[in-house]
Amino acid sequence: MVKRSRSRRAAEGAWGLVLLARVLGLGALAALILASGAWASWRTAQHVMLTKGREHGTVTLAACGDSTCTGPFAPSGSATARSKVTISLPIRHQVGDKVPAVIKPGTDTAVRAGFGGLLFAWVPLGGSLLLAAVVVGGGLRMPRTAWTLAAAGAALLGGAFLTL
Repeated sequence: MVKRSRSRRAAEGAWGLVLLARVLGLGALAALILASGAWASWRTAQHVMLTKGREHGTVTLAACGDSTCTGPFAPSGSATARSKVTISLPIRHQVGDKVPAVIKPGTDTAVRAGFGGLLFAWVPLGGSLLLAAVVVGGGLRMPRTAWTLAAAGAALLGGAFLTL
């Protein structure tokens, strides 16, 4: 057995602490990225997923800007009709289209309903999955986990693109 000096043993112990700090720090960064993406998505997704007691109907697009459209809301059921609501939609929609929507409580803001609206609401999580994949693959050196995160993020973003 080879005997090592005290300074060499201390340096090896310090290097182990540096590696542990790297794993813990990058793991916390990846968790923070995923949590912030889920939090940003949930602010919109809760209205699409938890629909009990919310106002359902369709929005007929009257005017569209860069990222939002406005138009009258025609309710289905006991909801109240509104002359003008704002809905965030991608560019594919045109004036005159009818979009199923849910009204956010206490506002004149609508969120797209249905499967396409659900995927569109979770787009921030898809982006955070892709970003976390880079951190996990490059920083933590866990390529299989990184590819899994990237595939889940790409599937979510691709599904949102295809359904809208």
